[in-house]
Amino acid sequence: MSDFYDAKETRNPATRQAEQWAALRGQIAHAQANAPYFSETLKGVNAQDIKAPADLARLPVTRKSDLHARQKAMPPLGGLAAAAMAKLKHVYQSPGPIYEPDGFEADHWRFARAMWCAGLRPGDLVLNCFSYHLTPAGMLVESAAHAIGCPVIPGGVGNTELQVQAINDLKPVAYGGTPSFLRILLQKGREMALDVSSLKKALVGGEALPPSLRKEINDLGCFVLQSYGTADLGLIAYESPAMEGLILDEDVIVEIVRPGTGDLVAEGEVGEVVVTTLRNREYPLIRFATGDLSAIMAGSSPCGRTNTRIKGWMGRADQTTKVKGMFVTPGQIAQVVARHPEIAKARLEVTSENNMDAMVLKVEAKAGLDAAKAAESLQAICKLRGSVEIVASGSLPNDGKVIADLRTYQ
Repeated sequence: MSDFYDAKETRNPATRQAEQWAALRGQIAHAQANAPYFSETLKGVNAQDIKAPADLARLPVTRKSDLHARQKAMPPLGGLAAAAMAKLKHVYQSPGPIYEPDGFEADHWRFARAMWCAGLRPGDLVLNCFSYHLTPAGMLVESAAHAIGCPVIPGGVGNTELQVQAINDLKPVAYGGTPSFLRILLQKGREMALDVSSLKKALVGGEALPPSLRKEINDLGCFVLQSYGTADLGLIAYESPAMEGLILDEDVIVEIVRPGTGDLVAEGEVGEVVVTTLRNREYPLIRFATGDLSAIMAGSSPCGRTNTRIKGWMGRADQTTKVKGMFVTPGQIAQVVARHPEIAKARLEVTSENNMDAMVLKVEAKAGLDAAKAAESLQAICKLRGSVEIVASGSLPNDGKVIADLRTYQ
């Protein structure tokens, strides 16, 4: 059985470029003809003229950060969908809220490629610990596993002791989910004196995988690789056992641009990740700015895959921050403040201790603020637990930051 998912992964780079750009022209024409948003923003563009990176770079950028307002103005999907609601399989909700559709195509999110690279093979039982509720993450892993021929335990998030019992009883060999929860499961198995040693391979995402956390998981007996994708785009890039950067998916074109613009940066320079999908006909995103930072790496992977590599997730181009796999936005913090008129100023600080994310909302407030009720609002709006700390008036930095990510990855 081949180490490669398909022949696309080892294409000559010139062949890949020719085939991808032909697909790109078809996708642009499809979006113009079927998605009202792209009919307007790409008005006057001849898809057949898009033959080189400079041509693509002249097209407008669509920003993930703008989707909430766009969908609110033109519900339900902001005019970006190229299929009627009756032709969609699911509609998901991400924080914002932002809504994302999928279609009926097998492995719609294209994650089977990454899972194959992580060592999954037909018949492997997969414990899927991404959420199945509103977010597409759970279905993303499940559909990819099914495309390979793997049965799935739909574990979802939480229920740690029940999931450890399932590992002991069913002996899954693979895990999909966040790396921090994988560590929790492996450690809890030891605490409960249950056998979790069947978990030998994992594809993780949704949060950073610092070297210290990777080592902990590997030392607990599970070899872990990471993936990079979004609810809107599906798979963007994935890690191979060579562990030298993340290899781009074969069905996307990725550009690295100067944050806040659509201008390409030089190879190796850090910039914002902008993605165009080539296979998603229901939601054909063209030059979609993720808000994530990364950089192109020179050369190709020692694993034999010939596609371009990026350095992986290197932070956010805006203040939107990912905590425990969920995006937290400045707009959400504004909603918390609006619920509590006693708050004069607020700043969310995100930290990590022992590779576990935590957040505290520091507020300058008038007398009478109930910090516990404000913390309840924080959880209700952000869908994450956090504490609220009242600080002295004038003590918060005057730097314009609503969210400060204080985490370091070592």
